[in-house]
Amino acid sequence: QVQLVESGGGLVQAGGSLRLSCAASGRTFSRYGMGWFRQAPGKERVFVAAISWSGGNTYHANSVKGRFTISRDNAKNTVYLQMNSLKPEDTAVYYCAATPSGVIVTITAGYDYWGQGTQVTVSS
Repeated sequence: QVQLVESGGGLVQAGGSLRLSCAASGRTFSRYGMGWFRQAPGKERVFVAAISWSGGNTYHANSVKGRFTISRDNAKNTVYLQMNSLKPEDTAVYYCAATPSGVIVTITAGYDYWGQGTQVTVSS
C-alpha cells in the first residue's frame, strides 16, 4: 500500500514557475514507477510525465516537453515536477500516481495509487 500526498500548487502568472512535490508513504517507494497527470475542469485526466523506479528513465508529454521536468529522490520518498514557463492552459488539478511495475506508464489505468491532487492556476 502506498499513500501519496501532493503539495506545491498555487496561483502563478504566465511565464512563472512552480515545483510540485509528491510525498509517498511506505518502504517500497523506490520500487514504484511514478507519474504526474492533470485534469482541467470538464476534461479528462491526462498524462503529464513519468519516471522509472530508479529515476534513470523519464518521459514527458509533448505539451510540457522542454518546460516541465519530473525527478525523484528515493531517499526522501518524494517525486517532483518542476514547471517552468507556465501557460494559462496548464491550469488544472495535478495528481501524482504510483505503479508497482516500476517502469514508465502513460495511461491512468496503469497506476494503482493516486494522491488527492493539488490545484495549479496560471493567470494570463
